[in-house]
Amino acid sequence: MAVTVETLEKLERKITLSLPVQSIKSEVDGRLKRLARTVKMDGFRPGKVPLGVVAQRYGYSVQYEVINDKVGEAFAQAANEAKLRVAGQPRISEKDGAPEGEMAFDAVFEVFPEVKLGDLSGAEVQKLSAEVDDAAIDRTLDILRKQRRTFAQRAQGTPAEDGDRVTVDFDGKIDGEPFDGGKAEAFQFLVGEGQMLKEFEDAVRGMKVGESKTFPLAFPEDYHGKDVAGKTADFLVTLKNLEAAHLPEVNEQFVKSLGIEGGTVESLRADVRKNLEREVKFRLQARNKQAVMDALLAHAELDLPNAIVQAEIERLLEGARADLKARGIKDADKADIPEDVVRPQAERRVRLGLVVAELVRANELQAKPEQLKAHVEELASSYEKPQDVVKWYYGDRDRLAEVEAVVVENNVTDFVLGKAQVTDKVVSFDELMAQN
Repeated sequence: MAVTVETLEKLERKITLSLPVQSIKSEVDGRLKRLARTVKMDGFRPGKVPLGVVAQRYGYSVQYEVINDKVGEAFAQAANEAKLRVAGQPRISEKDGAPEGEMAFDAVFEVFPEVKLGDLSGAEVQKLSAEVDDAAIDRTLDILRKQRRTFAQRAQGTPAEDGDRVTVDFDGKIDGEPFDGGKAEAFQFLVGEGQMLKEFEDAVRGMKVGESKTFPLAFPEDYHGKDVAGKTADFLVTLKNLEAAHLPEVNEQFVKSLGIEGGTVESLRADVRKNLEREVKFRLQARNKQAVMDALLAHAELDLPNAIVQAEIERLLEGARADLKARGIKDADKADIPEDVVRPQAERRVRLGLVVAELVRANELQAKPEQLKAHVEELASSYEKPQDVVKWYYGDRDRLAEVEAVVVENNVTDFVLGKAQVTDKVVSFDELMAQN
């Protein structure tokens, strides 16, 4: 059939659909007859309910279902014949003035946009690189040592210093009044490791067992305790006990304590290097991918389908409410979060998704089976039983789809870096690891 498509605005289109009343009636009658064979109603045996009674009870809902189905089929056929890529669900409304014997409906919908990609040879992308040096390995080993440190009593009269474990009593007040969480006895923490606010650590550092000290502490404006955030408290702290930390030496006994039987210090360092290099690789990929995506967006022109943006907004809001619920916020699933909070993020995601999809389609950058296999094996290599992890990924389509999306993004990144004007920048290991 000939399909007339009306352009309303940018990506919005309209198609008028016509359905013969008789075909709707025939389908309704058929469904009611089938329903009458199984429906249960008081006063009748199953399968013996008169058709007229069934029609009276269920006729409207069955007719509604049939019209929805028929309109959906007609719309899908019309869109297919017109070779339209429909974005989101159409808005269907019945149209007045249909010819006798027919019902008419207007279907208003959006189509996917044409994505115009500029010349990528003019794009400028900064590509980061980093190396794992011996200092990075030493710092990682220090972390492992700290996880296995022991503590011993310090000599009487020794002042507290960074790395010590202290036991304190403290009592804090705001405007002379106590507050929740402001008082504790025999409270332990490690000095200089950020477990307490800086003013608290500064006050305890240098104290000796038995000493007491008063000091003011200004809670940050963004402090997690809302009742005290931005306020200043006066604290009295007394040092009750002081212990010095002892870190184990990195030797074969230390290697054994990590569960590595028969291992050597050299093999431990090699294993640490391998793990750090894997982490560096993934972080560099993420950072360089972000730079590539920014360049792609800067060199692409397209209109955004409102239906797809709205769906992404709803998805982000649902995720935000789930996050609030996980934090223990009461009635988080009913939280009224304004759409404007997530709209910029939703629009960027939709725009980027459309641009990447077009680049993948035009340049055949889909994930190949061998790429998927290599990436899954790399992810699994850091686990004790890699083959079990590989099976875990391949045993679920959704998990494998997530890996496929990453591989496709990596393909896009490599493709753009091969076309763009790339500036190489070396960053230190610490700088890379400090960035989120």
